[in-house]
Amino acid sequence: MLTLKQIRGDRAYVVERLAVKGFDAAPVIDRIEALDDRRKAIQTELDGLLGQQNAAAKQIGALMSQGKKDEAEAAKTQVAALKERSKSLEEELKSVAAELDAAIVVLPNLPAEIVPKGRTAEDNVVVKIREDYPTPMQGALPHWELAAKYGIIDFELGVKLTGAGFPVYKGAGAALQRALIAFFIERNVTAGYTEIQPPVLVNEASGFGTGQLPDKEGQMYHATADNLYLVPTAEVPLTNIYRDVILDERDFPVAITAYTPCFRREAGSYGKDVRGLNRLHQFDKVEIVRLEKPENSYAALDKMVAHVESLVAELGLPYRILRLCGGDMSFTSALTYDFEVFSAAQERWLEVSSVSNFESFQSNRLHLRYKGADGKMQLAHTLNGSSLALPRIVAALLENYQTSEGIVIPEALRPYTRFDIIK
Repeated sequence: MLTLKQIRGDRAYVVERLAVKGFDAAPVIDRIEALDDRRKAIQTELDGLLGQQNAAAKQIGALMSQGKKDEAEAAKTQVAALKERSKSLEEELKSVAAELDAAIVVLPNLPAEIVPKGRTAEDNVVVKIREDYPTPMQGALPHWELAAKYGIIDFELGVKLTGAGFPVYKGAGAALQRALIAFFIERNVTAGYTEIQPPVLVNEASGFGTGQLPDKEGQMYHATADNLYLVPTAEVPLTNIYRDVILDERDFPVAITAYTPCFRREAGSYGKDVRGLNRLHQFDKVEIVRLEKPENSYAALDKMVAHVESLVAELGLPYRILRLCGGDMSFTSALTYDFEVFSAAQERWLEVSSVSNFESFQSNRLHLRYKGADGKMQLAHTLNGSSLALPRIVAALLENYQTSEGIVIPEALRPYTRFDIIK
């Protein structure tokens, strides 16, 4: 979340930047400033009352030693009244502080200066494109038809077992999933990321720390009996490893990766764009997370983008990289690059990765700090990226690599699948 120093230090800048995300910050900041002023006033009065109580306590001692019992009793009555007022103010301070925190967490992260203005995905900026699209074979089929033809993904069985959006991978389909996970993890580890195997259920504090709560609770699966949430991405448990942690400068950079199944309710999603693997409630994804000193975070973001690009390129898929406009960015992001691969049979672009810098927004929620060379505590910067999400990668592989003989496996994956074609 934003800090009070950011909000009050340059109100006009915060309002201007959040307008790029389509958020009207002025009325929220009005409330924040009023609550902060009230909090300061209460604290000042409390400090004054504490001083009066200390002075009165000394006075009572002096009066008692002088034998002035009646005056001492009157002073005691005064101290009791001061304590009662202090108790009332402490309760009010706690209430105002809670209201202040609740108001601050409503504000999204500030978008970086290079974030383009815009409201929808149509306003995103293409920063790179690999245009050597494969020529689809005559009569090319979409991946859901290929899945049925080769018996590798069973959508109807998933409906029977759970519901729509929970496919069952079978035979070569399951092997392809496993191969992609191993391929991505191995490449990430080679690039310097430490592999982690986190839980896929997280508590409320973890959801708050990375910004899923209270912003996206309606999109998360909630195990109400234990108040736990199924992870929408490995970003949540990975980043929360460092919640309430103080790092040393020597600890940077922190680079970790994990595979997890991911769970998203995708409430309100429907239509032709959600067919097959295009949008699921449960899917597999490999994630990369970095913690960086502020001065290094944007160089690290570029490095992450280059790494994800190398994965897509190694699979031989046509792709493009987009810089998201303000209106299409997440609540927590300062700058996001999306990767899309081209689906030959559907003749459309499919998002397969988002790589983002959150600057100090998550760290402030997480209380993730580090001690600088000057000994002062500072907020670290957090970054994360899909490396990669499997469903649409699988969809693109099936559609782009289909031939009259079967579905060819890219060379990079063959050491993991141990077969070179799905027949």
